[in-house]
Amino acid sequence: PSENGFNTDVLALYDWVKARSGNSSILFWGHSLGTGIATNAARKLQEERGVQVDAVVLESPYTNIRDAAANIPITKVYRHLPGFEYLILDSMARAGMFFRSDENVKVLGCPLLILHADDDGVVPPKLGHKLYETALKAYKDKSKVKLITFPQKLGLGHDYISFHPELPALVK
Repeated sequence: PSENGFNTDVLALYDWVKARSGNSSILFWGHSLGTGIATNAARKLQEERGVQVDAVVLESPYTNIRDAAANIPITKVYRHLPGFEYLILDSMARAGMFFRSDENVKVLGCPLLILHADDDGVVPPKLGHKLYETALKAYKDKSKVKLITFPQKLGLGHDYISFHPELPALVK
């Protein structure tokens, strides 16, 4: 898998769905790593084809893969070690993996919904908030950018936002 490979796959899937969906709305929904893939594909579609996806939903997003790797709890014990940045953070860049959602949202114009649980133990909520602020600054129509957070007491963590019974209504 590669960042370019993911982009190619998502755009092929988009073409397949578009050919079969008539006038139905099509949105990109990414979860965790998939949020970088969703914003990449939405941007590519917009810039290369002049087509805007109907909406992008980002569940448990991060700003870019480097920020995510630097902030996920599992790397906490390694952050102080010499070479952490080079061996861990820079290795993804050397492999061509950037997933720059923070840069992508600056050029998107479609509705953008960011969902993040306050008790996310994998992708810190501060990255979702930072991405929201970046998008809000960049969007001309601020009403197209929304952030919905879910309180810790719901216990949704990183993986269970999709189980929230009110999610369909919130997305609508």
